[in-house]
Amino acid sequence: MTLDDFFGTGIVRDLGSHRFEPEAIKAYARKYDPQPFHTDEAAAAGSVFKKLCASGWHTAAVWMRLSVDAGMTASDMDWQGPGPRPVFGPSPGFRNLKWLKPVYAGETIRFTRTVLNHRALASRPGWRILTVRGEAFDSGNDKVMEFDSGVLVDMG
Repeated sequence: MTLDDFFGTGIVRDLGSHRFEPEAIKAYARKYDPQPFHTDEAAAAGSVFKKLCASGWHTAAVWMRLSVDAGMTASDMDWQGPGPRPVFGPSPGFRNLKWLKPVYAGETIRFTRTVLNHRALASRPGWRILTVRGEAFDSGNDKVMEFDSGVLVDMG
């Protein structure tokens, strides 16, 4: 088994879907992103968006929830490579976060993750870093969000 097989490098993994309900949009926004177009239908109607839409951070948080629930390996396969099973750690950050289209109340968004590559960390022997692309799509299959994220992996 190669690390590419284990990580599922290049494979688009479906993380599932989430419906952004109006009350959930407003509750999230009141707590974390209290801009009027996220918290109030009337205010949203007078905004550039014309109707209530989810915070981009809300969309990103749902991606994270679904990604964690899905687990990090390409499948439920047992580790058959050399040494101990790799252990997934935290993310050192992300790049190129883009909210490409608004996510309106009532929309169902589909989320995906793709491991793009991995490499050894010179600064941390025995560790690798995965580069992961996160994406989200509306019901018309238009991309509404994308970003690249790192994931640290302890190779034991």
